[in-house]
Amino acid sequence: MRVGVAGASGYAGTELLRLLAAHPVLEVAVATAERHEGEALAERVPALAAAYPAMRYAPTTPAALAGLDVVFVALPHGRSAALAAEVLDQGALVVDLGADLRLDADTWAAHYGGPHPEPALLTQAVCGLVERHRDALRGARLVAVPGCYPTAAALAMGPLVDAGLVGPGTVVVDAISGASGAGTALDEALHFPALADDVAAYALCGHRHTPEMERELDRAVLFTPHLAPLDRGLLATCTAAASDRAGTAAAMAALHDAYDDEPFVVVTEAPPHPKAVRGTNVAHVTARVDERTTTVLALGAIDNLGKGAAGQAVQAANVALGLDETAGLPRCGVWP
Repeated sequence: MRVGVAGASGYAGTELLRLLAAHPVLEVAVATAERHEGEALAERVPALAAAYPAMRYAPTTPAALAGLDVVFVALPHGRSAALAAEVLDQGALVVDLGADLRLDADTWAAHYGGPHPEPALLTQAVCGLVERHRDALRGARLVAVPGCYPTAAALAMGPLVDAGLVGPGTVVVDAISGASGAGTALDEALHFPALADDVAAYALCGHRHTPEMERELDRAVLFTPHLAPLDRGLLATCTAAASDRAGTAAAMAALHDAYDDEPFVVVTEAPPHPKAVRGTNVAHVTARVDERTTTVLALGAIDNLGKGAAGQAVQAANVALGLDETAGLPRCGVWP
């Protein structure tokens, strides 16, 4: 199957190209980049040189993406919906890694600063969190890949909510992510002297990923993200009031019930850490119930560019197309 990657020069787009180079069915035919049109992939990203020795970035237009079977869109918010609409009309499966198709129009407008560019698409889009939406993804033609923070939080806390182990109150999510989650845009906060030897909270009480978490967990969420001096990786720590049914054994059992047959989620006894899943499409999760404070604690570690973006996009595409769900996706991390 012929594949296009729109926004292929960003971190998520580059990760897509890396993963698709090993896919047995999906073959990259077009990679677009607005700021780097005409440049050679091998020169801009030497890590891709062996897989794409002659490919050059094409313009990010519907015409450049015509005649393809699958198009992955990795553009900034507000930019992907219009392109997705035209490519969808051309007959391709569209998998959007951006924010444009994740929320209803009113919620999107409230968090992204203006009316939604293509509200008619929102009823067609299926959430790309495979472990929680697999049935809906089969045969889908338009996929909205969730954000990295909602992915980690939903995978860790979701089964505990589903099992009735979490009370009706607010879920608190504290999460740390690497700098690649901010994309390639220039920002002084991401310069090495500012980022090194520091950890910074940001977007207090209003991060754009909050409504995604609230939808998946069916709870109010207080979310505080933190930027750490990592290039990639994410760790989410989620807490909530425990229900009368909750205990550590029940919480771990809920995770095992949800994930023991899943190829990309591992339930760990020890607290998970991002380095163990670096370069993979795997999530590590664990849970505890603190009886002293009657609090549920769930932790999830992912690679923000893998399971949090490109890996999850490929996994969702595999399911939508009826392919082997694991095709092209690494399950073993890089260690050390």
